Amino acid sequence: MSAAEYKHILRIAGKDIDGSRKIIVALSIVKGIGHNLAQVLLQSLKINPNLRLGFLTDKELADIESAIRDPARLGMPDWYLNRRKDMETGSNRHLITSDLDFMISNDIEREKAVMSWRGYRHMFGLRVRGQCTRTTGRKGGAVGVKKLARPMPGGQAAAAGVTQPAATATTTAATPAKVKEAPSKESEKK
Repeated sequence: MSAAEYKHILRIAGKDIDGSRKIIVALSIVKGIGHNLAQVLLQSLKINPNLRLGFLTDKELADIESAIRDPARLGMPDWYLNRRKDMETGSNRHLITSDLDFMISNDIEREKAVMSWRGYRHMFGLRVRGQCTRTTGRKGGAVGVKKLARPMPGGQAAAAGVTQPAATATTTAATPAKVKEAPSKESEKK
């Protein structure tokens, strides 16, 4: 193929893809298409997976688009599809891009509304698939323990409700204890 027929950027399934990538890698960029599915699609369409995407003809691109939209049409086994036995239709389908995101979020919302175990776990942000949660998967919560300053006994600060920094061991050891004064002569006369 000549350089004039080379396309630098192509749009496949609503995704702009660089034309310099190999076809098999370029197809796996589309959400919902993995490396294995891309390989099977290209084998069934008889397209070399090592070609660069920019050198494909318009007819080959159209064939790839239609194969991505409906892989079951090519005789793909049901276990290759990502939406088997759909709850609404009961059919086997393959979803890509935003359709896949939308259906996953709908499934989660349905589980929450039914209050199934999975829905309950989703509601509270816990692990859903049986993983251990004792040490990992802690979201939010307390960051650490904050030590509050204790007020000094006596004095104006304690009466006014103002807290002062807690005394350390060195400051308390350096200050002498208060000595009780002997009663004055005036208080004895009374």
